[in-house]
Amino acid sequence: MVTVLALSAALAYGIADFLGGTVTRRSTAIQALAWCVPIGLGVVLAAALLTGGSVSPGPMTWGFVAGLCGGAGLITFYRALARGPMSVVAPVSALAAAVLPVAVGIAKGERLDASVLLGVMLCLVAIGLVSMEAGDGEKAAGPRGGGWRRLLDSGPVMAGVSGTCFGAFFVLLKEAGDGTGLWPIVGARLGNLAVVVAALLFLAFRGGDRGPRVSGRTLIVLALLSGSLDAGANVLYFLAVNNGMLSLAAVLTSLYPAITVLLARIAYSERLRAVQRVGMAVAVAGVALVTVG
Repeated sequence: MVTVLALSAALAYGIADFLGGTVTRRSTAIQALAWCVPIGLGVVLAAALLTGGSVSPGPMTWGFVAGLCGGAGLITFYRALARGPMSVVAPVSALAAAVLPVAVGIAKGERLDASVLLGVMLCLVAIGLVSMEAGDGEKAAGPRGGGWRRLLDSGPVMAGVSGTCFGAFFVLLKEAGDGTGLWPIVGARLGNLAVVVAALLFLAFRGGDRGPRVSGRTLIVLALLSGSLDAGANVLYFLAVNNGMLSLAAVLTSLYPAITVLLARIAYSERLRAVQRVGMAVAVAGVALVTVG
């Protein structure tokens, strides 16, 4: 059950990130999130009301803090997508997101069977292989200026920051527990919304440019679909992590870049390198070992 839920979350996250990245390419991260986050909140709120459970301050607080981390991760992730190739940004973010929960799970005493542990390790290796950037001089658009500013605002670095935020999100949702239905996810989406609103207010106060608006039926639909799928993925991960171990659920969920990479390959003809193909094969082997174990 944990494997099915976590892999389903990976599928939903992968599609959501691809759609969100598509919107960001024609707008900006904050403009895309202004559409994605509210619709996601509506989806999880409806799900929480339909499935029952009680609103409890403790789990809601854990969820809200997780949402703050997730919201920060979304903003930096979408900015990274605007700075580098989708087939590089998404896997780097996922690798960072997987390592933190594994470390926390092991530190808290989680012990995996030998075959499952090997499968988890293979999945981590797979994420790393898929994330390897081409060394052919390809450069993404980035901020002008030299030195540290350019480095810190580069696609891979921003992707690493976003992944760390997502890893914290995974860990904190585990702490929220599962005794109150889906309400901790509602708290998490409220945290997402708080980050987006704060970013919009900051830009308004600074007089910053929010960039082109999300306009046109196609882009709006893509943004709404991205937000809905991301919210659905949150729910699937929450169910997975509360029915199994943090280290296992987080690693399997973090395989979502395979979906993003494949969709980017189809839609944008982003080159899938030999090492990335090997990474996907390793991912399949890792998932198989986890499933058998």
